[in-house]
Amino acid sequence: MKFVFAPDSYKGSLTAKEAAAAMQAGVSKVFPDATFVQIPMADGGEGTVQSLVDATGGHLVSAEVTNPLGHKTLASYGILGDGTTAVIEMSAASGIQFIDADNANPLTATTYGTGELMLDALDHGVQHLILGLGGSATNDGGAGMAQAIGVQLLQADGRPVDLGGAGLSKLARIDLSQRDSRFEQVDVTIASDVTNPLVGAKGASAVFGPQKGATPEMVATLDQALAHYADIINQDLGVAIAQQPGAGAAGGLGAGLLAFTNAQVQKGVEIVLDRTNFREQVSDADVVLTGEGGMDFQTQYGKTPMGVAQATKASAGQIPVIALVGNIGTGVEVLYDLGIDAIFSTEPGVQTLDQAIKEATANLIQTAENVARLIKAAH
Repeated sequence: MKFVFAPDSYKGSLTAKEAAAAMQAGVSKVFPDATFVQIPMADGGEGTVQSLVDATGGHLVSAEVTNPLGHKTLASYGILGDGTTAVIEMSAASGIQFIDADNANPLTATTYGTGELMLDALDHGVQHLILGLGGSATNDGGAGMAQAIGVQLLQADGRPVDLGGAGLSKLARIDLSQRDSRFEQVDVTIASDVTNPLVGAKGASAVFGPQKGATPEMVATLDQALAHYADIINQDLGVAIAQQPGAGAAGGLGAGLLAFTNAQVQKGVEIVLDRTNFREQVSDADVVLTGEGGMDFQTQYGKTPMGVAQATKASAGQIPVIALVGNIGTGVEVLYDLGIDAIFSTEPGVQTLDQAIKEATANLIQTAENVARLIKAAH
């Protein structure tokens, strides 16, 4: 038999690679002579860099960059096994982990550090950038990223606009002449499932701004500034960005990438499936095990296990796809009609969260073994 192990990370306890190894450890107790393939997975959010690095035999690179508050920090990104592709989680440089209730200021928070990571990756010779958009502390429309790579965002007097979303209200013109010329050749893939536009009731400021500390007054200020920013982008570059789906991702970083780089949006899990050659590796499998920390009805909307299940059914027919998860939430029954055949909780009984995290590996091994025994009994 051939088993493919393709889990996401189990947040707070196991990386995707560690989870795949634990699944194999459990199944191999029952099927010691089977063929095993581990494919660490992710959906474009937290853990995507590590999963793709692990799956492709790549490596991590660190660089000193600017965090959302304007301070220096050390951030990491991955260069994949092909040596020509870098994968960056924008949160590494511009994430919400850098702010708290005392220092959060979405009016001035900047994505400048994300642009610095992009430049560092180009300095390592990469030709393709994958940007995971999620967990941002920013609402600047990707303006900071653009300024870092050389885009001149200028006021009427010729001075650069201030960093942060609010400063965009004074934007008068955009000058691309100083943008790093390498971005004319480099392809950028935006890994995001967010379809929100840049502005309006469903835009970056209104929907995501409050999570980053924006008051209703700040939301109004930021939305107006981003609308003006979009107008200038359309006027100077001929790019209509205000209502483009996905432009509102990561506080509008999606908009900045679409406007100032050769970027396209792709679902995060699809990027990982493609980069790991998942479909080819699963085509002759007998069983696929996937999973993550928790699963509920929202799993159907682009989460890793759903992407794994649908790709499996399309490539290998009706072989079983079994999910092993820490917590089974509400509404999981909808998943059974969408490609996931069975869902098992890894928790052996009532546990505290600390216990569950501490015993995550042992619990996952035991659950995988139990599932394997059920498969053996059925055969």
